[in-house]
Amino acid sequence: MSEVSLKHKIALGLIPRIGDINARRLVSHFGSVEAIFHEPYRTLIKIPGIGSGIAKYISDRSYLTTAEKEVEYITNNNIRTYFYLDNDYPYRLRQCDDSPVVFFFKGNCDLNAKKILSVVGTRNATSRGKDLCEKIIGGLANGHPDLIIVSGLAYGIDIASHKAALSNNLQTIGVLGHGFKTTYPSMHTSIARVMADQGGLLSDFVSDALPERNNFLKRNRIIAGLSDATLVVESGIKGGALITADIASSYNRDVFAVPGRPDDQWSAGCNNLIRSNKAALTECSDDIEYFLNWKREKSKPPVQTTLFSDLNDNEKLIYELIMKEGELTIDTICRTLEIPVYKLSSLLLQMEFKGLVKCLPGNVYQSS
Repeated sequence: MSEVSLKHKIALGLIPRIGDINARRLVSHFGSVEAIFHEPYRTLIKIPGIGSGIAKYISDRSYLTTAEKEVEYITNNNIRTYFYLDNDYPYRLRQCDDSPVVFFFKGNCDLNAKKILSVVGTRNATSRGKDLCEKIIGGLANGHPDLIIVSGLAYGIDIASHKAALSNNLQTIGVLGHGFKTTYPSMHTSIARVMADQGGLLSDFVSDALPERNNFLKRNRIIAGLSDATLVVESGIKGGALITADIASSYNRDVFAVPGRPDDQWSAGCNNLIRSNKAALTECSDDIEYFLNWKREKSKPPVQTTLFSDLNDNEKLIYELIMKEGELTIDTICRTLEIPVYKLSSLLLQMEFKGLVKCLPGNVYQSS
């Protein structure tokens, strides 16, 4: 792809109010992306669905300048760009009318992989919800080592599903509600780096876009559209997870939900999805395999927990301290051992993957 062509594709995605559907109409009308930016205002305003406001934005050539800077950034940072007419554009997203005209991806996995599952839920995940993520994803990993887990890198169920995927040697993709110059929440920076090497990070926002509320609502369509099905583990009666489930249903994708107690506020959304026949009741990985007709591969042997002798000096200090105290917050560990928080969070993450420690709500850690 030439830089000139790439610049125009990115610029098309930058135009305010145009939307993914209108952008496609413009490309179809003029025959190419470049042609759109060469048309005068008087021609653009005559196109159905465009109007004077959008035509004015298109005529503003400053978006091409911004796009040039973005081309430089993604080139320097090994970020790939996918345009909806490209041959390698994910076929699942291609089936969605409102999928992003252009998006950016940093990682090493196949976005057209045979099996992709999205996992979403509340940001206020309970210990039960996190354990269910590990149980279901771990069960799927045993029979489907090629499975890719997709979520949103947010607090709660999102990050629990990413961690469960990584700890079970699955690739996982985080769909961002901002550009690549930001990681939100910042405490997930360490795991985002790991994901870039064992899956990837995906965004349809330019690199300097900030994490705004509407961005996270917008990215839900990608989480739903990129996968074969969406699993809701925990959700209140309202929330982004239910929006994602509704979008997945509108794409004719399967939706699964884990049931919970009638008086549990973080199961109310899941129970309602099941009650209204919008989601299949799901208690374990076998249920997902059955509904999606996924054939299991030969089970792999269980992974042995890392021996104490395999730990480096800092990991030994952390493990000994947690074993002594029972439970500790990351701030307490940081102060006690005088390890910088950015380094400590990375160490704790690696120790989670090794099965040595477990992260509880409130950034509290205990031994596994």
